Amino acid sequence: MKSANKEILTTRIVEALPVPDRDTVFWDRELPGFGVRLHPSGSKVYIVHKRFDGKSRRVTIGSHEVWSLDAARREAGSIIASLKAGQRPNRPGTDAPAVAGPTIAALAERYMTEHVALRCKPTTERSCRNILDRYLLPQFGTLRFGEITPDRVAALHYKLRATPTMANQVIDMLSRLFHMARKTGHAPDSGNPCRFIKKYPPRSCDRFLSEQEFLRLGAALRELEGEGKITNTAAAALRLLMLTGCRRNEIVTLKWEDVDFEHDEFRLRDAKTGGRMVPLSPTARKVLAALPRQPGNPWVISGSAPGSRLGNLNASWGIVRKKAELEDVRLHDLRHSFASRGLSLGESLPMIARHLGHNKVQTTARYAHLARDSVKTAGERVAVSLASEFGAFRDYIRTYAATET
Repeated sequence: MKSANKEILTTRIVEALPVPDRDTVFWDRELPGFGVRLHPSGSKVYIVHKRFDGKSRRVTIGSHEVWSLDAARREAGSIIASLKAGQRPNRPGTDAPAVAGPTIAALAERYMTEHVALRCKPTTERSCRNILDRYLLPQFGTLRFGEITPDRVAALHYKLRATPTMANQVIDMLSRLFHMARKTGHAPDSGNPCRFIKKYPPRSCDRFLSEQEFLRLGAALRELEGEGKITNTAAAALRLLMLTGCRRNEIVTLKWEDVDFEHDEFRLRDAKTGGRMVPLSPTARKVLAALPRQPGNPWVISGSAPGSRLGNLNASWGIVRKKAELEDVRLHDLRHSFASRGLSLGESLPMIARHLGHNKVQTTARYAHLARDSVKTAGERVAVSLASEFGAFRDYIRTYAATET
C-alpha cells in the first residue's frame, strides 16, 4: 500500500482526492495516525494507524460516505487515546449488540402514542406512520437498539438514495427513536448511530411565477371555469392561494365562521405553525364574497356532496397548469410566488415570514436572494435620482463660476 505525504485534511480535500491505481493512504498532519485510505474502486475509508509497545495497530473507522471528516477525526482521537491507555479499541459499530431493552417496533409505538398523537397535527402523524410502516419497521422492527449499527443505518440510507428527501427523513425518525430510548434509559452505550450519517443535500425546488405566467394562469382559470371544466369552488381555492400565500390545506379547510368580512381577514385555527389571522385584500374579499353558501355546509370551499368540502384540489390544478403551459409548477409554488412578489415590492423578510405563518425567519431565508434583488433595485432608483440632482448641481456650479468671472 502506498502512503502519500501528510497534510491537514479538510472535507474539500478528501472529496477532491483522485482515484489511485492502487490502495493509497493520505495522512492527516493535524492528528498523527489518522488518515483516509483510497481504493482503486473510488471508495474512501477513514483509518487509524499507530504503533505502541512495539506493535503496529490499524483500526478502520468507516467510509467517507457514512462518516463526516469531523466525526471520523473525533473517533480517531478516541481510538488513539484507548491505544495509549493500553486498551484494545473496537471498530466503530462492531461492539457486541445489547440484547436487553425494547425492540425498535415497541419503542416506535410508544413514540407515536406518547409524543406524536399528543403534540403533532394529524398530517404529521400520518407522515410519521408512513415512515415507520414503509421503511423503518420492515428493516429494523424486530431488532433491539443495541443491534442497530452505523453500517446498518448507512445501508438503509443508501438504499433510499433515489428519494434523498425521504432517505433523510427516515434517518431523522430513527434518530428521534434513539433520543427517546436515551430518555427512557434504553439507549445502547455506543450512542446514536444516526450521528454518523452524512445527509443527502436538499434539492432546491422553489419555483416563482413571473408576471407573464400569472397572466396566463389567470386567463386559464377564467376560461376553464367558464367552460365548466373546473368547479367554481376549485377556481376560487386556486385564486385564494395566489392572493394570500396560504397553504393548500389552510384554504380547503377554511370555514365560513372564520371569515370576518367586517375586518377584512380570516382566521386559521389549525394552521401548520399554529393559529393566525390572514388579511384579505380587496380582490381576495371579492373571491370569497362571490362564493355561494350552501345551507348546512360550514366549508368555504365546498365539495359536491351535501355538507362536504373539496377534498382533491390537485386534479383541478393539473388541468389549469396544463392550460396555462405551467406544467413544471407545483401547487405549493403559488405560495413561493406570493412571497417573491412581496419581496420584489420591498416587503421585509420578517414581514413576509409573519404573513406566511413561519415561526422562524430562517424558514423564510430561502427568499433572501429576492430580498437582495429588491434592495439592489431600490439602490439603483436612489442612484438615478441622485445622478439627476448631481447633474443639476454641476450646471449650477458652472453658471456660478461664469458669473464670478
